[in-house]
Amino acid sequence: MASSPLQVSALLLALAGLIILLVTTVSNKWKISSIAVTVTTANWDYGGLWMNCTATALGSVQCKTYFSLLSLDTYIQACRALMIISIILGLVATVLSLFGLRCIQVQMSNENTKVKISVTGGAIFILAGLCSMVAVSWYAARITAHFFDPIYSGTKYELGDALYLGWAGSILSMLGGIFLTCSYRGGKRGKHSNSKYDYSADEAAQTRIYTKNSDTDYV
Repeated sequence: MASSPLQVSALLLALAGLIILLVTTVSNKWKISSIAVTVTTANWDYGGLWMNCTATALGSVQCKTYFSLLSLDTYIQACRALMIISIILGLVATVLSLFGLRCIQVQMSNENTKVKISVTGGAIFILAGLCSMVAVSWYAARITAHFFDPIYSGTKYELGDALYLGWAGSILSMLGGIFLTCSYRGGKRGKHSNSKYDYSADEAAQTRIYTKNSDTDYV
């Protein structure tokens, strides 16, 4: 039994989003700040959820890991948790969606059961995308607020490349989950439609037989 192209495409789309979210989580370029007096003395400060780094124009890079969890800002801790939850949900959704494919038969021949598993996987993909979207947007909002705050005396950072990757991964994950749900509904409508036609044909055949027998008895 072959899977529909929409179902396979939706799963690949969600998997691409999950991979991008994984890269985003481990990236150190959630925020970046550049200080350049001359080309040779330029240096860049950037950081992510796990460490801060400093790079110079000469090519040296030094990174410092966040050793103390309690000393971190609340929004960084929350973003860490949301991104980890998003990845875990994405992995669970991937397994469920694979089992829900029509072309995979793992002690599961009931079509309704596979449909429910596929829809559950799609819903979890949507939830994973929402978690990562909240984390990335929250982090970006804090950076923007500090950048435009005239009272803030700390280093003012700008949005890093990882944030844009996070937004892209979140959107792909949610789109994949939505398409998985839509593929289920399309298949369900098709199934009901075929059943209707089959029933009508059987009913017509039975009606012809009954009419023929009635005419014979009458003669």
